[in-house]
Amino acid sequence: MTPQPRAARPRRPPDAGRSAVYAGEDQVARLLDRSVEFPVVEVAGSKIALPPERHFGDLAGVQRYVDRVLALGWVARRWPEAAVPVTVRERRGVTRAHYEAGTHTIAVPVRGVETRWALRELVLLHELAHHFTGSGTGAIDAGHGPAFTALLLELAGGVMGEEVAFLLRVAWMDQGVVIG
Repeated sequence: MTPQPRAARPRRPPDAGRSAVYAGEDQVARLLDRSVEFPVVEVAGSKIALPPERHFGDLAGVQRYVDRVLALGWVARRWPEAAVPVTVRERRGVTRAHYEAGTHTIAVPVRGVETRWALRELVLLHELAHHFTGSGTGAIDAGHGPAFTALLLELAGGVMGEEVAFLLRVAWMDQGVVIG
């Protein structure tokens, strides 16, 4: 009996801006990590007082944070997807966090010292931005394109403070990211 060929898995379109988006976010994360030593920084000719960033010690804390962001009145009014609950689960690998559209799940690495980068507010807002761009709700996933970056700027500015949105905008401009 001849084996039947497998059906090809549909390919996602390339996410050309992804690495530049991550590079800009990493730049902002480094600034926020050093905010105790340098609470005020000069960026693009502006002096910015760095706001504190929330860090989490476990999945329960991450889940509480995600639930609270989704419950914010302005978030619920702005993005109907906020009405869809998001579950948080542990991710086995240590190099990535991701959003699973079909199950509305954020997967973050938890175990090990090298996972501290993922248990932070900016990473969780990034993953929630994927949820809000319509991933899994019938809308077209924005990947890391202009619709995604505009949404993340709005979300980060509203939750973490406009200073963070400014830092992201400047970092992304330096990386050549297109902001919608």
